[in-house]
Amino acid sequence: MNGRTLGANIDGATVCNDEVIASRERPLGPEGGVSVLRGNLAPDGAVIKHTAAERRLLQHAGPAIVFKNYDDMDARIDDPALPVTPESVLVLQDAGPLGGPGMPEWGMLPIPKKILAQGVRDMVRISDARMSGTSYGTCVLHVAPESFVGGPLALVRDGDVIELDVPARRLTLRVTDDEMARRRAEWKPREPRYPRGFGRMYAKHVTQADRGCDFDFLEGTEPIADPEIH
Repeated sequence: MNGRTLGANIDGATVCNDEVIASRERPLGPEGGVSVLRGNLAPDGAVIKHTAAERRLLQHAGPAIVFKNYDDMDARIDDPALPVTPESVLVLQDAGPLGGPGMPEWGMLPIPKKILAQGVRDMVRISDARMSGTSYGTCVLHVAPESFVGGPLALVRDGDVIELDVPARRLTLRVTDDEMARRRAEWKPREPRYPRGFGRMYAKHVTQADRGCDFDFLEGTEPIADPEIH
């Protein structure tokens, strides 16, 4: 105790290291850290934590490398024959609420080893999965509707050019409407992965990412009467 107020004691003290916690005068970025993207690849939206991305990739267009599911990605991501370049856009399908199932934290797709060997540490990566808040990179997540239910992400093919424009909040697949209609006509829905039990109930009632990945029967604000207790 020195007889001074707390405010007087801390007046002029260094509050924090501004390389760790940015000040208002020197913010990490001019806007919030998360953006919602829309476009023909994500009609119901997608999410990117753009403050974790390399600035050069916030406006980027490149050819897609498509992985049908996590096992496909795991098997091929480090294959020396994978036709991937630093400009490629990595796409993971079947990782959403139903495709995962459960929308697992697969959104931070690994950089292929042969690309890492070139000194590249970030690439555009797109999926209907999610990722941890401590992950980083130019990762577009929560694409809705997801690929498992026939969202446009399911129709992406190797070599398709995908354009990411974070300032414009756009995610665009550069494929004509006619070609997309042709691919959609060829797409075939699949049966839910679980024929009974909780998995079946989950598949029947879980909502898409833009609606919170919640059970639809939990929605609403109608009052529910307390049960009688005997």
